[in-house]
This record gives sequence, structure tokens and C-alpha cells, in this order.
Amino acid sequence: MGDSSSSASYIHMVQHLIEKCLIFHMTKEECMEALSKHANIKPVITSTVWNELEKENKEFFEAYVESKSKDKRMSEEETNEMIQKMISDSSK
Repeated sequence: MGDSSSSASYIHMVQHLIEKCLIFHMTKEECMEALSKHANIKPVITSTVWNELEKENKEFFEAYVESKSKDKRMSEEETNEMIQKMISDSSK
């Protein structure tokens, strides 16, 4: 990962995997554990990318955390819609 394009590519891959974790209604900790175990991504990297996503998408994560704290699962469709909004907002 010596050059910035490969670093950016790696970060995008981690972001994509985090988005998959969100679809499966995982917590940050569950996501960190899953990516460490299945994708050999260090938890500190997952945590850092997750934190940046939270900063950039406050409304999404507030709603996500609220739905988790109520133990109310969002439907996959609702989660997909929120992720699509997050992706479209980040490309502006």
C-alpha cells in the first residue's frame, strides 16, 4: 500500500464491507470482529473508517443506532435506501 491510490482503494474496500455489515444490522464491534476474522482487516482500520463514515453521515448513523437501541430491526429495504442515500450524498 505504498501509493495513495492503493491506499484509497483499500479504504473504499473497507467502506464497502462496512456497508455490507450495516445491511446485516451489525454493531460497530460486530463489524470489526467479522472483518478481522473473514477479511483479515485490523479492527483499528475498520473502526477508523466507521468513525469517518459516522462523521460524514450523522443522520444515517443516528437513525441506525436508534433503531438498534430499540431492538427494532430496520428492514433490508430501509437499510438499502439509507445506504444509497449515504452513497449519493457522499458523491456530491
